[in-house]
Amino acid sequence: MDLKRVVVTGIGAITPIGNSAPEFWNALLAGKSGAGRITLFNPEKFKTKFACEVKDFDANELLGRKEARRLDRFAQFALVSTDEAIADSGLKDSAYNPDRIGVIYASGIGGIRTFEDEIIEFANGDGTPRFSPFFIPKMILDIAAGQISIRHGFRGINYATVSACASSSHAMIDAFNYIRMGKADAIITGGAESTITQGGVGGFNSMKALSERNDSPETASRPFDKDRDGFVLGEGGGSLVFEEYEYAKARGAKIYAEIVGGGMSADAYHITAPHPEGLGAINVIKNALSDAEMNPEDIDYINVHGTSTPLGDLAEVKAIMKVYGDHVFNLNISSTKSMTGHTLGAAGGIELIACIFAVREGIIPPTINHFTDDPAFPEGLNFTFNEPQKRAVRAALSNTFGFGGHNASLIVKKFEE
Repeated sequence: MDLKRVVVTGIGAITPIGNSAPEFWNALLAGKSGAGRITLFNPEKFKTKFACEVKDFDANELLGRKEARRLDRFAQFALVSTDEAIADSGLKDSAYNPDRIGVIYASGIGGIRTFEDEIIEFANGDGTPRFSPFFIPKMILDIAAGQISIRHGFRGINYATVSACASSSHAMIDAFNYIRMGKADAIITGGAESTITQGGVGGFNSMKALSERNDSPETASRPFDKDRDGFVLGEGGGSLVFEEYEYAKARGAKIYAEIVGGGMSADAYHITAPHPEGLGAINVIKNALSDAEMNPEDIDYINVHGTSTPLGDLAEVKAIMKVYGDHVFNLNISSTKSMTGHTLGAAGGIELIACIFAVREGIIPPTINHFTDDPAFPEGLNFTFNEPQKRAVRAALSNTFGFGGHNASLIVKKFEE
């Protein structure tokens, strides 16, 4: 089968550091932290009292009061960020076949806020089951994909993916594969998440996964730092329009970059901890490179999973060193989660957008909050600490790893005719 080329023609983002893709990118280059004390509920009794919340987001204004009240916060992020991506792409500005436009959209957890609110209200009531008719449609994580297609009239491929923190990367790999096999002209893809709730924070606290640096929230997410103590919970949405190249060219679309490979693997090791030697991560990076028909030396930048956990950061670096050999010292590596926090199922979409900008603009966003070198990491690795760095980026790789041992990697390269 002759595989078709797949390009990115539209991007949209709602993040803790910016409510559009350009705002997000500029905040990354400025090294802005999105962390602060939780305002979405009273966190006083929780071990972790801070998170990376999306700020100044008014769903009533952006979507209309009637529409907004029928959507969980994660789906609101999905609709607003996809509206931006679709408008940015110009996809609907010329004739198109709605049966050939699909939506593959992800969330790791979905409507946990709606679930909590409904169950708490029931538990505090008189025992009579009075649930909102929107309870189930707001809660299920596939509703974002459904709502996007309804909103825009796209009747092609439509479903959701869920693989914890790798969810949106898996959605994008599926979108990439369907388009290059000729099954769609364009697919709206990415992911959204909103789990800064009592259950979300309490659940991750009980696993000892979150940083408890309550005295300095803005410096709490510190990937690769010796004193890292867990991740910072984030929320948001990252959305992209993938198109078949000839289709995009025919309609005169602007092209940000080209998607050239996707890899998937499993750790088959533990429900939450990575394999200590990064075996699953090694496989997924190799799979992505093989799919793209590229060598390790062809990659200039890696946007790592880099959550700021002691075990995860170390395992990922071991994997990168194993795959890239001596070329590892020529790479720029950075974790944008140092600024956005960990947005779980939205991470892949948000971080691929960072990779696309890095390729397009020739600037590597930094890993902020580095204070103390960790002797576990070899000298000479370029983690792009604290300041962005200019360099030509031919291709970038984005890693996402999820609880359950789910791994996904995507490769994006500079577009050439």
